[in-house]
Amino acid sequence: MADPKGFLKAGREVATRRPVEERVGDWNEVYPGGVGRALLPIINTQAGRCMDCGIPFCHQGCPLGNIIPEWNDLVWRNDWEGAIERLHATNNFPEFTGRLCPAPCETACVLGINQDPVTIKNVEVSIIDKAWESGFVRPQPPEWLSGRTVAVIGSGPAGLAAAQQLTRSGHTVAVYERADKIGGLLRYGIPEFKMEKQHVDRRLEQMRREGTVFRTGVNVGVDITGEALQGRYDAIVLAMGSTAPRDLAVPGRELNGVHQAMEFLPQANRVSLGEEVDGQITAAGKHVVIIGGGDTGADCLGTSIRQGAASITQLEILPEPSLERPAGQPWPTYPMIFRVSSAHEEGGDRMYAVSTKEFLGDADGNVRALRLVDVEFVEGRLVEKEGTEREIMADLVLFAMGFLGPEKPGLVEQLGVELDPRGNVARDGGWASSVPGVFVAGDAGRGQSLIVWAIAEGRAAAAAVDEYLTGSTTLPSPIRPTDRPLAV
Repeated sequence: MADPKGFLKAGREVATRRPVEERVGDWNEVYPGGVGRALLPIINTQAGRCMDCGIPFCHQGCPLGNIIPEWNDLVWRNDWEGAIERLHATNNFPEFTGRLCPAPCETACVLGINQDPVTIKNVEVSIIDKAWESGFVRPQPPEWLSGRTVAVIGSGPAGLAAAQQLTRSGHTVAVYERADKIGGLLRYGIPEFKMEKQHVDRRLEQMRREGTVFRTGVNVGVDITGEALQGRYDAIVLAMGSTAPRDLAVPGRELNGVHQAMEFLPQANRVSLGEEVDGQITAAGKHVVIIGGGDTGADCLGTSIRQGAASITQLEILPEPSLERPAGQPWPTYPMIFRVSSAHEEGGDRMYAVSTKEFLGDADGNVRALRLVDVEFVEGRLVEKEGTEREIMADLVLFAMGFLGPEKPGLVEQLGVELDPRGNVARDGGWASSVPGVFVAGDAGRGQSLIVWAIAEGRAAAAAVDEYLTGSTTLPSPIRPTDRPLAV
């Protein structure tokens, strides 16, 4: 193990973020010089807190099966090249997960039973940032080509993971993306202050050198049909994500100023990178209401603050979580507790246990307010509290209420793949859809989930495709389609 007494000598310590008044004035990551650089002075000590447990539950908490105790030990010993080798053995993109994953591994840490858990996520991002700086991350092109071709539809984390694994196995892989740049939600959903796009671009350059081909601006199902795709490629991986947004059918939904989060965030990302967006939806000078209390809502919050919103209120229909792990969500599950993101540190109000009854508009058809009501659970049902209706001001309303599966018109209908009861693309135990040669990875099959699950599914689906094309595979398959997270 690393330091046998490390967890006794040192407490948990994380990187210090830039002052709020400084960081809200730009779009850079909230850590000075990037989170990996900010962590370096403390990270050896933090890695030394790992107890190298006989049964490391952090492995089970991580869908990727990251070999966490081993790379903690290597970091403590200053063997950074060995650490990135261990980390890359299970995770194609630790610079993404180290910044964006909520770290279910940490809530499963054995030390976390009665102390603060090891800062696993911080160690992870320090390893990859140090590896890039030191030149330890190099292209890994295949030694020979198989002569088989694969189309990957979607360039989010699941699609990119599948593409990289299959390319390295010798297959000729083309990734199709309908946007003008590769990255999916990594590119246009995640704000710069959470992950600067240089990290995406650097990884894509590695993949290009390995031989992966990227085709942007191609809306598969429109610009090229599913039938044509099947005729051109030996296998297809559907990794287009869960992009059909959940809507709110209440009176006034048609008013101007009521938008989905994924109408708002991509435009903001483009502008923050110096692009021009005609008719941009902006929060500048407006009273913003965000409906949804998850990560997408927090992204809208941080973005609205940087755009200069007059006020911001984030609504959540569920009651406010407790500060401590609930009794019904014991270790090592991922508990639903009160969490404060970097965006929540910066401003805005949060309202819990409220439901939107109506959007109110002005004479010009623009939203001006929301009518809310307090709600509570009574015998498992959500009921309104009498006498609690009220209005709050709103010039801009953003829906951040999640997604309902992949979009059905276009490719999904053309391929004729079966859907599961939740509207996702159904797959068997080998990641295959109901159509021969068509496989499914990530949110398109699982439903809206975490980035770490997307990468794990991309890796596992790649192994299934490789076996389908060649009869066998040496690629790792970390999870099965039926695996579920350690969470309630």
